[in-house]
Amino acid sequence: MHPMLNIAVKAAIRAGKLIYRAADNLDHLTVTKKSHADYVSEVDRAAERIIIEALKEAYPSHAILAEESGAQGESEYVWIIDPLDGTTNFLHGVPQYAVSIGLQHNGIMTQAVVYDPTKNDLFTATRGRGAFLNDKRLRVSKRKEMADALIGTGFPYSSFEHMDAYMGIVRDVMQKSSGIRRPGAASLDLAWTAAGRYDGFFETGLKPWDMAAGCLLITEAGGMVSDLHGSDTYLKSGHICAGNPDIHQHLLHIISPYLTPGLKG
Repeated sequence: MHPMLNIAVKAAIRAGKLIYRAADNLDHLTVTKKSHADYVSEVDRAAERIIIEALKEAYPSHAILAEESGAQGESEYVWIIDPLDGTTNFLHGVPQYAVSIGLQHNGIMTQAVVYDPTKNDLFTATRGRGAFLNDKRLRVSKRKEMADALIGTGFPYSSFEHMDAYMGIVRDVMQKSSGIRRPGAASLDLAWTAAGRYDGFFETGLKPWDMAAGCLLITEAGGMVSDLHGSDTYLKSGHICAGNPDIHQHLLHIISPYLTPGLKG
């Protein structure tokens, strides 16, 4: 395992243990509402502190972009962190959430960890070395036809400006695929796409920390990741389409009639 990935894995597992313990004590958590349907708990903040401390101890000069504490420092290396992706699930006792840590070097994703503490699933990738679930090599699915495909997505939850376009896409995908799933943690949805559990995935309005690690998992597992019109601006725009190469193309074709100026960025 790459030394930088090794540090990230240890940080993610440490944070995951804290989250797993806290899941038994949900009634006593302090929770703050950031915006409509967007919550942060003391667990998110504590998990983020654990991760940042571990990364800073190993790499004090590296920069950080984290969901709760924002951007810290400037460096060619940037750690992109979501300490608890799926906070709403976590707060309701729904066991679908994850720790996501990605490393960007000069703007290119090079390391990725997505850790699901409830299933003890550790998804990892290093650029050029493949993606893994625990010790098993990951490959995207081989399904070629949309009619056979299972597609993951995430509903808009705090920003509804693209709602009409999104619902149109969902309606078409629903009719042309074998099903849609919406479990509620984008980092895991992307990891599951890398693992071939989903054949494709799309969502609007995500943040870099939701996507950074998961996207590297997919490309290292032989899949494709783009924004909704096929370019590589997804980390900036927050709009993403991913999947195995065939289903990725089918999804882009379904999405294209619904693209508005706001969905093209």
